[in-house]
Amino acid sequence: MSSREFAAALPEAEGLLCQLTDPIGEELLARAPRLRAISVCAVGYENVDLTATARRGIYVSHTPGVLTEATADHTWALLLAAARRIVEGDTVCRRGRFPGFDLGYLLGSQVSGAILGIVGMGRIGRAVARRAAGFGMTVLCHTRGKARSVREVPMAALLKRSDFVTLHVPGGPATRHLIGRREISMMKRSAILINTSRGSVVDQGALMTALATRRIAAAALDVFEGEPEVPRSLTRLPNVVMTPHVASATIATRRAMAALAARNILAMLLGRPSDATLVKPTL
Repeated sequence: MSSREFAAALPEAEGLLCQLTDPIGEELLARAPRLRAISVCAVGYENVDLTATARRGIYVSHTPGVLTEATADHTWALLLAAARRIVEGDTVCRRGRFPGFDLGYLLGSQVSGAILGIVGMGRIGRAVARRAAGFGMTVLCHTRGKARSVREVPMAALLKRSDFVTLHVPGGPATRHLIGRREISMMKRSAILINTSRGSVVDQGALMTALATRRIAAAALDVFEGEPEVPRSLTRLPNVVMTPHVASATIATRRAMAALAARNILAMLLGRPSDATLVKPTL
């Protein structure tokens, strides 16, 4: 729908199925007096003003669970690409600059047997931890969750000890710049930071400085502050691997997300909110 069509439909809408990029706040809700249910086709829901929806008695749902495995797979794709400098190697080959075998050329980081630090042990964090077992890694976390064979340590210890730090926390004010200049300074110079959660979790300016000065070895990012804008200074850094917020972008997963979002909106509108994956109870 165009913005004009969307605005015209709001006054009659009883249900709204939206994406994470659609801001749902006071202004929009005031134009939708009949709205009873909002279904976000994403696991995150920070685009919705939950205080405003609760005040109006509007149910809000999201799509957790169905994108867990795809996001965990993508986390590992980024981790391996950054560790083994896959993008740099691909560029060399495409530009016809392959120099021939050389023992010291494009040296990367060892993954097998390394230490993996997971910040956020929800569904995705636990799925990432399961995959680490195949690489014989020691896995650290700062909140245990329900994962087995994972060592719980303070955040500072996780940052200091980990060869790879991967982020799996929700967005929002509570996690904004959870990883900033101070936290990056605790990491090993050989460490690699992976973020498939939300761009706001990392202080992007501090990260760019750390990458430019080789304070940490590399980063692998699927999310950015100020999306869809990606700073030119970040794209120029050779030690960062980037994808455009596509961690859940498999055909099967996106179909499952859309189907769950549709089931959620139907359940809420039919008066069966307990059958939907609700964000939180209404007031």
